[in-house]
Amino acid sequence: MSQKPGSGLAAVSSALLAMSRHLEVHDVLKTIVASARELLDAEYAALGVPDDHGGFAQFVVDGVSDEQWKAIGPLPRQHGILAAMLHDAKPQRLADVRKDDRFGGWPGAHPELADFLGLPIRDGDEIIGALFLANKVCPAGEEPPPARREGGCGFTEDDEELLAILAQHAAIALTNARLYERSRELTIAQERSRLAHELHDAVSQKLFSLRLTAQAATALVDRDPARAKDELHQVAALAAEAADELRAAVVELRPAGLDEDGLVATLRTQIHVLDRAHSARVTFTSRGMRALPAAQEEALLRVAQEALHNALRHSEAPRVEVVLERRGGGAILRVRDDGSGFDPRTVRRAGRHLGLVSMRDRASGVGGRLRVESAPGMGTTIEMEVPGG
Repeated sequence: MSQKPGSGLAAVSSALLAMSRHLEVHDVLKTIVASARELLDAEYAALGVPDDHGGFAQFVVDGVSDEQWKAIGPLPRQHGILAAMLHDAKPQRLADVRKDDRFGGWPGAHPELADFLGLPIRDGDEIIGALFLANKVCPAGEEPPPARREGGCGFTEDDEELLAILAQHAAIALTNARLYERSRELTIAQERSRLAHELHDAVSQKLFSLRLTAQAATALVDRDPARAKDELHQVAALAAEAADELRAAVVELRPAGLDEDGLVATLRTQIHVLDRAHSARVTFTSRGMRALPAAQEEALLRVAQEALHNALRHSEAPRVEVVLERRGGGAILRVRDDGSGFDPRTVRRAGRHLGLVSMRDRASGVGGRLRVESAPGMGTTIEMEVPGG
């Protein structure tokens, strides 16, 4: 090695710290390759992460320009020395890779490699990558052996030991980065599901009411223009509320009006709008309520909206009652209709099924419970209870 005795340890420490700073897999790979090349004074370095189809899912190089890399062409396959590292899990230290029986050549634009040092990167018994260096740079004042016109001065046993240490820490860094990316993917999937529920809960009810109110205004234009005008004003109000709810869902805010007015006032206003927009009689009663934690208030509002949407769209109920009352330190919400009802065990309607899943998720998400009582011809009752703080 070309480093002085004290500087080698410092260089290794710096390389390990650099690896630990990155969470993205590609950034970790780049850092490993650059660190290995610098530590062992190599002209070229590369790291391949194998796939399950005989190739590499990722292949990162250092010492090759972007133009050279593009000219080389497609990623290499798992063959020759690379395959040996991946399948035999043994270090490969060669004086001249071109003279090895396993050497299969390379593309015309590929740089000429001679001396070679490669190690598998292992996570337990699994080989998760292959790290290799080529063409060790000679110390100042030294020349490559005469037999090797191209290439470097050759890697030593000390180089192999140092690369083995680096490969062990590379395995940890790469595994952590993979776990981070999987965790992030799971979070994104959960967030997409949450947003789908948000949009379904918050906006679809408003749009349904908007459509019905617009239809009512159309029917009244000729015979009762004054009332039609009132309904059109209501259309504008519903459209504005729908836009507010959509913005709130996108930026993860609480529902429009909830922060300023509280749960009781927000529910009363929305139910008044629904009562005007639908032929069904929709009523609201509140008893002894007090302010609840923000998450509980939002969950209760969303469940009430979904239950009302289902009752008004599916049940053909002449009457829908909403009751919100205090129970201990918490609250209980009931939405009851006297419509057609359904069998909760066998319902398969996509819209209603999503609504039931969403309501259960919201109740459990704030430590509450949801109960659904219904039967064909017997109406439906949705009850949600949240505990006290």
